[in-house]
Amino acid sequence: MKKVKVLEERNVQDYRSTYNDIREWFRIQKNNKEVEESSVDWEDVVFEVDLLKSQEINLDYILELIFENNKKSNNKEALIEDIRRLIRSSVDNRAKESLIVDFINQTNLDKIQDKASILESFYLFAQEEQKREVEKLIKEEKLNEESAKRYILNSLKKEYASENGTELKEILPKMSPLNSNYIEKKKSVLEKITALVNKFKRIGGEL
Repeated sequence: MKKVKVLEERNVQDYRSTYNDIREWFRIQKNNKEVEESSVDWEDVVFEVDLLKSQEINLDYILELIFENNKKSNNKEALIEDIRRLIRSSVDNRAKESLIVDFINQTNLDKIQDKASILESFYLFAQEEQKREVEKLIKEEKLNEESAKRYILNSLKKEYASENGTELKEILPKMSPLNSNYIEKKKSVLEKITALVNKFKRIGGEL
Protein backbone atom coordinates (compact mmCIF):
# COMPACT_ATOMS: atom_id res chain seq x y z
CA MET A 1 0.00 0.00 0.00
CA LYS A 2 1.12 3.53 -0.76
CA LYS A 3 1.75 5.88 2.12
CA VAL A 4 -0.86 8.62 2.43
CA LYS A 5 0.32 11.95 3.77
CA VAL A 6 -2.28 13.30 6.18
CA LEU A 7 -2.55 17.07 6.31
CA GLU A 8 -1.68 18.73 9.59
CA GLU A 9 -4.63 20.25 11.46
CA ARG A 10 -3.19 23.75 10.96
CA ASN A 11 -3.11 23.27 7.19
CA VAL A 12 -6.70 22.03 7.18
CA GLN A 13 -7.78 25.12 9.12
CA ASP A 14 -5.90 27.38 6.69
CA TYR A 15 -7.64 25.74 3.74
CA ARG A 16 -11.02 26.17 5.39
CA SER A 17 -10.21 29.79 6.21
CA THR A 18 -9.25 30.49 2.59
CA TYR A 19 -12.41 28.76 1.44
CA ASN A 20 -14.43 31.03 3.71
CA ASP A 21 -12.70 34.08 2.21
CA ILE A 22 -13.71 32.89 -1.25
CA ARG A 23 -17.22 32.13 -0.01
CA GLU A 24 -17.57 35.70 1.29
CA TRP A 25 -16.35 37.07 -2.04
CA PHE A 26 -18.91 34.91 -3.85
CA ARG A 27 -21.66 36.21 -1.57
CA ILE A 28 -20.79 39.79 -2.45
CA GLN A 29 -20.60 38.94 -6.15
CA LYS A 30 -23.93 37.15 -6.05
CA ASN A 31 -25.60 40.22 -4.57
CA ASN A 32 -24.04 42.40 -7.26
CA LYS A 33 -26.30 43.77 -9.99
CA GLU A 34 -24.13 42.03 -12.59
CA VAL A 35 -24.92 38.55 -11.25
CA GLU A 36 -26.83 37.63 -14.41
CA GLU A 37 -23.70 38.20 -16.48
CA SER A 38 -21.52 36.17 -14.11
CA SER A 39 -19.92 32.93 -15.29
CA VAL A 40 -20.04 31.46 -11.77
CA ASP A 41 -22.29 28.42 -11.29
CA TRP A 42 -24.06 29.53 -8.10
CA GLU A 43 -25.69 26.15 -7.54
CA ASP A 44 -22.23 24.60 -7.16
CA VAL A 45 -21.21 27.36 -4.73
CA VAL A 46 -24.31 26.78 -2.60
CA PHE A 47 -23.56 23.06 -2.53
CA GLU A 48 -19.96 23.64 -1.47
CA VAL A 49 -20.98 26.05 1.29
CA ASP A 50 -23.55 23.56 2.59
CA LEU A 51 -20.84 20.90 2.57
CA LEU A 52 -18.51 23.17 4.52
CA LYS A 53 -21.21 23.98 7.09
CA SER A 54 -21.90 20.27 7.57
CA GLN A 55 -18.37 20.07 9.01
CA GLU A 56 -18.82 23.24 11.06
CA ILE A 57 -16.76 23.80 14.19
CA ASN A 58 -19.06 24.92 16.98
CA LEU A 59 -18.33 27.54 19.62
CA ASP A 60 -18.28 25.12 22.55
CA TYR A 61 -15.54 23.11 20.82
CA ILE A 62 -13.44 26.28 20.39
CA LEU A 63 -13.86 27.20 24.07
CA GLU A 64 -13.00 23.69 25.24
CA LEU A 65 -9.88 23.81 23.07
CA ILE A 66 -8.89 27.10 24.73
CA PHE A 67 -9.15 25.35 28.11
CA GLU A 68 -7.11 22.34 26.97
CA ASN A 69 -4.38 24.34 25.23
CA ASN A 70 -4.01 26.73 28.16
CA LYS A 71 -3.32 23.78 30.44
CA LYS A 72 -0.48 22.73 28.13
CA SER A 73 1.09 26.18 27.85
CA ASN A 74 0.74 29.60 29.50
CA ASN A 75 1.75 31.41 26.30
CA LYS A 76 -1.34 33.51 25.50
CA GLU A 77 0.11 34.84 22.25
CA ALA A 78 0.58 31.33 20.87
CA LEU A 79 -2.85 30.32 22.17
CA ILE A 80 -4.50 33.30 20.45
CA GLU A 81 -2.70 32.57 17.19
CA ASP A 82 -3.96 28.97 17.20
CA ILE A 83 -7.50 29.98 18.15
CA ARG A 84 -7.66 32.72 15.50
CA ARG A 85 -6.70 30.12 12.90
CA LEU A 86 -9.47 27.83 14.10
CA ILE A 87 -12.10 30.59 14.26
CA ARG A 88 -11.36 31.77 10.74
CA SER A 89 -11.93 28.26 9.45
CA SER A 90 -15.48 28.36 10.89
CA VAL A 91 -18.33 29.96 8.94
CA ASP A 92 -20.55 30.64 11.95
CA ASN A 93 -17.88 31.90 14.35
CA ARG A 94 -15.80 34.29 12.23
CA ALA A 95 -17.79 37.29 13.46
CA LYS A 96 -17.00 36.27 17.05
CA GLU A 97 -13.21 36.36 16.61
CA SER A 98 -12.60 39.66 18.43
CA LEU A 99 -14.98 38.64 21.23
CA ILE A 100 -13.19 35.33 21.82
CA VAL A 101 -9.75 36.97 21.68
CA ASP A 102 -10.88 39.65 24.16
CA PHE A 103 -12.12 36.88 26.45
CA ILE A 104 -8.72 35.17 26.36
CA ASN A 105 -6.87 38.43 27.03
CA GLN A 106 -9.14 39.61 29.83
CA THR A 107 -9.65 36.31 31.65
CA ASN A 108 -7.34 34.50 34.06
CA LEU A 109 -7.65 31.15 32.33
CA ASP A 110 -5.50 29.44 34.99
CA LYS A 111 -8.30 29.88 37.53
CA ILE A 112 -10.81 28.01 35.37
CA GLN A 113 -11.06 24.47 36.67
CA ASP A 114 -12.91 22.56 33.95
CA LYS A 115 -14.55 22.79 30.52
CA ALA A 116 -17.99 23.52 31.95
CA SER A 117 -16.54 26.52 33.80
CA ILE A 118 -14.90 28.01 30.72
CA LEU A 119 -18.22 27.81 28.86
CA GLU A 120 -20.00 29.55 31.73
CA SER A 121 -17.25 32.19 32.02
CA PHE A 122 -17.35 32.97 28.32
CA TYR A 123 -21.12 33.31 28.12
CA LEU A 124 -21.16 35.66 31.13
CA PHE A 125 -18.34 37.67 29.55
CA ALA A 126 -20.19 37.80 26.21
CA GLN A 127 -23.41 39.00 27.83
CA GLU A 128 -21.60 41.87 29.57
CA GLU A 129 -19.82 42.79 26.34
CA GLN A 130 -23.12 42.75 24.48
CA LYS A 131 -24.66 45.20 26.95
CA ARG A 132 -21.61 47.45 26.74
CA GLU A 133 -21.54 47.48 22.94
CA VAL A 134 -25.29 48.10 22.65
CA GLU A 135 -25.06 51.05 25.04
CA LYS A 136 -22.09 52.43 23.09
CA LEU A 137 -23.92 52.08 19.77
CA ILE A 138 -27.05 53.79 21.09
CA LYS A 139 -25.01 56.67 22.49
CA GLU A 140 -22.78 57.15 19.44
CA GLU A 141 -25.63 56.99 16.94
CA LYS A 142 -28.04 58.94 19.19
CA LEU A 143 -30.70 56.23 18.85
CA ASN A 144 -34.03 55.97 20.64
CA GLU A 145 -32.86 53.80 23.54
CA GLU A 146 -36.04 51.85 24.30
CA SER A 147 -36.88 51.19 20.65
CA ALA A 148 -33.26 50.36 19.80
CA LYS A 149 -32.95 47.75 22.55
CA ARG A 150 -36.23 46.17 21.51
CA TYR A 151 -35.17 46.07 17.85
CA ILE A 152 -31.74 44.61 18.67
CA LEU A 153 -33.20 41.92 20.95
CA ASN A 154 -35.70 40.92 18.25
CA SER A 155 -32.87 40.83 15.71
CA LEU A 156 -30.78 38.61 18.00
CA LYS A 157 -33.70 36.19 18.38
CA LYS A 158 -34.22 36.08 14.61
CA GLU A 159 -30.43 36.05 14.09
CA TYR A 160 -30.59 38.83 11.51
CA ALA A 161 -31.41 42.56 11.37
CA SER A 162 -34.15 43.57 8.94
CA GLU A 163 -34.83 46.96 7.38
CA ASN A 164 -38.40 46.01 6.52
CA GLY A 165 -41.29 47.45 8.50
CA THR A 166 -41.12 50.42 10.85
CA GLU A 167 -38.89 49.03 13.64
CA LEU A 168 -35.64 50.31 12.17
CA LYS A 169 -37.10 53.73 11.40
CA GLU A 170 -38.35 54.07 14.98
CA ILE A 171 -34.89 53.72 16.49
CA LEU A 172 -33.28 56.44 14.38
CA PRO A 173 -32.83 60.03 15.61
CA LYS A 174 -35.61 62.36 14.54
CA MET A 175 -34.78 63.23 10.97
CA SER A 176 -36.91 63.91 7.92
CA PRO A 177 -36.81 61.11 5.31
CA LEU A 178 -36.23 63.94 2.84
CA ASN A 179 -33.00 64.87 4.60
CA SER A 180 -30.05 63.92 2.37
CA ASN A 181 -28.34 62.26 5.36
CA TYR A 182 -31.34 60.07 6.29
CA ILE A 183 -30.67 57.17 3.92
CA GLU A 184 -26.97 57.11 4.75
CA LYS A 185 -27.73 57.18 8.48
CA LYS A 186 -30.23 54.34 8.17
CA LYS A 187 -27.77 52.25 6.15
CA SER A 188 -24.93 52.88 8.60
CA VAL A 189 -27.03 51.96 11.66
CA LEU A 190 -28.31 48.80 9.97
CA GLU A 191 -24.77 47.70 9.10
CA LYS A 192 -23.57 48.25 12.67
CA ILE A 193 -26.51 46.37 14.18
CA THR A 194 -26.04 43.54 11.67
CA ALA A 195 -22.40 43.23 12.75
CA LEU A 196 -23.46 43.24 16.40
CA VAL A 197 -26.08 40.55 15.79
CA ASN A 198 -23.58 38.33 13.97
CA LYS A 199 -21.16 38.75 16.86
CA PHE A 200 -23.58 38.00 19.69
CA LYS A 201 -26.30 35.76 18.23
CA ARG A 202 -26.86 32.59 20.29
CA ILE A 203 -24.64 33.83 23.13
CA GLY A 204 -25.98 37.18 24.32
CA GLY A 205 -28.45 37.85 27.12
CA GLU A 206 -30.93 40.54 28.05
CA LEU A 207 -30.11 44.21 27.52
